[in-house]
Amino acid sequence: MTLSHEAAETLALDALTWLVNNDEVLPVFMGATGASVDDLRARAGEADFLGSVLEFLTMDDAWVVAFCDTKGVGYDQPLMAAHVLLGSARMHWT
Repeated sequence: MTLSHEAAETLALDALTWLVNNDEVLPVFMGATGASVDDLRARAGEADFLGSVLEFLTMDDAWVVAFCDTKGVGYDQPLMAAHVLLGSARMHWT
């Protein structure tokens, strides 16, 4: 199953909302990315930023499980959405 660009953006916006409302994970994201609260607001409509939110989320299985359980989506959805939004720009660690 593939996600449409619109579905991937919607999922990423949901992930951003989850992140902003998570007092434990938000500071980690802010510290890791250097993003400010103003950046979150200003860039929330940009596919590359939303993709980076999903990439961050997928760094920790516990975050993925917590987000997906809250939203009622499959655990594979954040990574699939990141692929859709970032395409070939997606970071590869290996």
